[in-house]
Amino acid sequence: MKFLIITSVKEHEKDVLNLFKKAKITAFSDVDINGFKTNSAENLIDNWFSNSTDKIRSTLFFTFTEKEKITVLLEAFKQFNQQKNLINPLRAIVLDVAQFI
Repeated sequence: MKFLIITSVKEHEKDVLNLFKKAKITAFSDVDINGFKTNSAENLIDNWFSNSTDKIRSTLFFTFTEKEKITVLLEAFKQFNQQKNLINPLRAIVLDVAQFI
């Protein structure tokens, strides 16, 4: 059993759902989130109330599933990101689950 976490900009939410279907992952959760990009050279404390950060509407998906399904999904993500050449590519992280009930 693995814990899979995915982030995607809102525009690619349907693409992620289609890739889940392709990988036969049928049970998952999602949450709307705001992603931020900042100028790394800028001191955020000095610019606390500025509009210098770009807020990006995103979705975070998560699921517990089998390693084989995750392998299929990650390969599909890799192909999707390469074909679309995205500024904000699909991102995924896989964590081992030591115990579950």
